[in-house]
Amino acid sequence: MKNCQYSPLLAAMALFLWFSCGQKSPQEPVAEAPKAIGKIERLSPELDAIVAPDAKIEVLAEGYNWSEGPVWVADGGYLLFSDVPENTVFKWKEGEGASVYLQPSGFTGEKTEKREGANGLTLDAAGRLVLCQHGDRRVARMRAPLGEPKPEFETLADQWNGKRFNSPNDLCFDRQGNLYFTDPPYGLPQQMDDPGKEIPFQGVYRRNTDGSVDMLIDSLSRPNGIALSPDEKTLYVANSDFGRAVWMAYDIAEGGKLVNGRTFYDATAMVGEELKGLPDGLKVDGNGVVFGTGPGGVWVFKPDGTALGRIDPGEATANCALGGDGYLYMTADMYLCRVKLGN
Repeated sequence: MKNCQYSPLLAAMALFLWFSCGQKSPQEPVAEAPKAIGKIERLSPELDAIVAPDAKIEVLAEGYNWSEGPVWVADGGYLLFSDVPENTVFKWKEGEGASVYLQPSGFTGEKTEKREGANGLTLDAAGRLVLCQHGDRRVARMRAPLGEPKPEFETLADQWNGKRFNSPNDLCFDRQGNLYFTDPPYGLPQQMDDPGKEIPFQGVYRRNTDGSVDMLIDSLSRPNGIALSPDEKTLYVANSDFGRAVWMAYDIAEGGKLVNGRTFYDATAMVGEELKGLPDGLKVDGNGVVFGTGPGGVWVFKPDGTALGRIDPGEATANCALGGDGYLYMTADMYLCRVKLGN
């Protein structure tokens, strides 16, 4: 029997086979983890049942001028959100990233130095996109279907008592189809002192199903985000004023009149450089938990106003949306980000 001789060629082949079976091919793409920013401050252990204990704030897209107005589109599983100064609505979808969806979004006139696009976005009962258009000073509905967006709009509300709105900011529908919206002066070039301002106060309104518009509140200095409780008996309104940074709650009486206005939570003492932002966008989940953007990110409240914690991306956070995929989406200055909810 002959002795086995060492073969360099056989050794090389064996080494190659060992590497190919036991390790990834260098050509296989390795998915990068999303960039994580900010922090989650837990003021109560009850927050763990709402925001996953190991949750991180993930950046999904960035580079925006001022991101706003996110709305989740269940039929298609994607998010729409505004970049207000850029007069553009963007679309973000898992695996596809962000892309331009609609432009112009809120100012359809000739170009000006200050381009104010859409701010708050929502969907009506028929799944059509409804926008608060700063530049055009109205609440409007996109005529085109969601899957084929076009900058063609029909006005839902643009005046009260024959006077033009300031710049409708945020909005929500009730189950009957009535539309609640806020009207601060942020879209006007000079805001409070703008010569084009026709209404002397900053109002909260309801567009009824017959097209008429009722003024509900004229006493808030900067009404901004707006949302309804699950039973639609309470209306929440954020007031984005440095001197009175509060979330308000109102009972909705018969006929839509608001009564028993009260401070839901007062964050005025927390306003400053260390905690960026003011009370702004609002969302309420099916259990009545209130998510309100404010100083230091998104505040999480129990229905009785108890603060459970803050989701802080480290930037002024304008608005948020509850996704049908178990995430809370947030627009924070230049970022679109999200955080996982639940355990």
